[in-house]
Amino acid sequence: MEYTTLGDTGTTVSRICLGCMSFGSSDWREWVLDESEGKALVERAIDLGINFFDTANMYSTGESERVLGEALEGHREEAVVATKGYFRMNEDDPNSGGLSRKAIERELENSLDRLGMETVDLYQIHRWDYDTPIAETLSALDDAVRRGKVRYLGASSMWAHQLADALHTSDRLGLERFLTMQNHYNLVYREEEREVLPLCAREGIGVIPWSPLARGYLARPHEEIDATARGASEEYLYEHPYRDGGGPEINERVAELAADYGVAMAQIALAWLLSKDVVDAPIVGTTSVEHLEQAVEALGLSLSTSEIAYLEEPYEPVTVSGHE
Repeated sequence: MEYTTLGDTGTTVSRICLGCMSFGSSDWREWVLDESEGKALVERAIDLGINFFDTANMYSTGESERVLGEALEGHREEAVVATKGYFRMNEDDPNSGGLSRKAIERELENSLDRLGMETVDLYQIHRWDYDTPIAETLSALDDAVRRGKVRYLGASSMWAHQLADALHTSDRLGLERFLTMQNHYNLVYREEEREVLPLCAREGIGVIPWSPLARGYLARPHEEIDATARGASEEYLYEHPYRDGGGPEINERVAELAADYGVAMAQIALAWLLSKDVVDAPIVGTTSVEHLEQAVEALGLSLSTSEIAYLEEPYEPVTVSGHE
């Protein structure tokens, strides 16, 4: 395992973060693993040297947090745990979502209870809340840090001007800043390179991309994308523009390089992402121990400058996706 410092936090994390959206309850989404399988993934991740885990209150409506918390029993001190809040947890209660002070305080407490933790290492806003002033959100988050409920604050997919506004507001009011950005970034979706990633690099913000394999699109030939349980049932895959802007050709070039190296396509896609200096740790979600092991093995791959250029060359601008 390789390790890096998470942005300017000083905290050391594994260069692979295990995303925990894939376990909790199949009642939520049919491809989600059950409790025992989810715990087995966490245990194997720990064996492989992974110390960074990302979940959210909305994943399996809280079950992912509970499973992760129980799986980390005996390892909580060395683990770096991240969770998120924003999406409504109860359709009948509008204050169970959003980023008002009321929502943040209640949902953070609920997350801590499920995780079985007094303090979470990284608490992230899952999306931008257009209905709540950013000053209120940041003030509530700052209070959570001061009360010892949270160590660091993070953001997720948003426009660069929103991130800049949040950072300026924190500086102006003397509040804790966002120290990480969990954004949508992979070989077939590179719109973040235009503004968000340069802003993160300038401000010392750790980058932990979600969907590094484009929801599986970069893990197998594009004509086989529906061959897995998730591919066949995951409607969200088709909401992103992976097939636009040169996506199919990029997919084919990933397959070509994977064959040359004798590795899985996912390992080439991860090696590309890991080659970017601005990226600290891609968040890898998986339903397979084998695929988790392959992700870790990708750390040993070093693509040449010409290979990176070959993978990137077909890319064309696509519609911004993932802020919803």
